[in-house]
Amino acid sequence: MDPAENETPLPQAGHAEVRIVAATPEAARAVAEVVRRCFAGTEQRSYPLPGGGTRLHLTVDTETIAGPVRSWLATSRASTGTGPHAEEF
Repeated sequence: MDPAENETPLPQAGHAEVRIVAATPEAARAVAEVVRRCFAGTEQRSYPLPGGGTRLHLTVDTETIAGPVRSWLATSRASTGTGPHAEEF
């Protein structure tokens, strides 16, 4: 992980930073589209990964409903075993 990413300030209250890592830009965009159906968000930013692949970043507004799926997300419970991957902080 890039040390500079650890120094990234937290997003403002009610917002979340989403990072998607995929083998192709198309796969990353498809996942971002699903996220944007649930939450209002900013324009995505994508970066190539060393050795291939794409990392896509977007900021979502968790307080603004972007579609009907939002109500399900608001009432669902977190799955067990969720949490950061070993390489995430």
